[in-house]
Amino acid sequence: MDMIKVLYFARLRESLGSAGESLEVQDGLSVADLMALLAARGDQWQQEFDGCKPLRAAVNQTLVLNDARIHAGDEVAFFPPVTGG
Repeated sequence: MDMIKVLYFARLRESLGSAGESLEVQDGLSVADLMALLAARGDQWQQEFDGCKPLRAAVNQTLVLNDARIHAGDEVAFFPPVTGG
């Protein structure tokens, strides 16, 4: 198991009541796998990470798709897509 840092922005920060945390996860886990682990916490976590609400992810400050792999020491940020108007 390896440590990663997970950051939550915008509505996630408000909904989850957290700006981020350190998590111990299996090396090579995908972003989608991490989202499933977070959704499994239930309640607000499930509502935010079950795939029904639009969500973007960045690994080490680079936008990635949900099949991107996460490794020890990585920083994973989750945030809603930015829309213009």
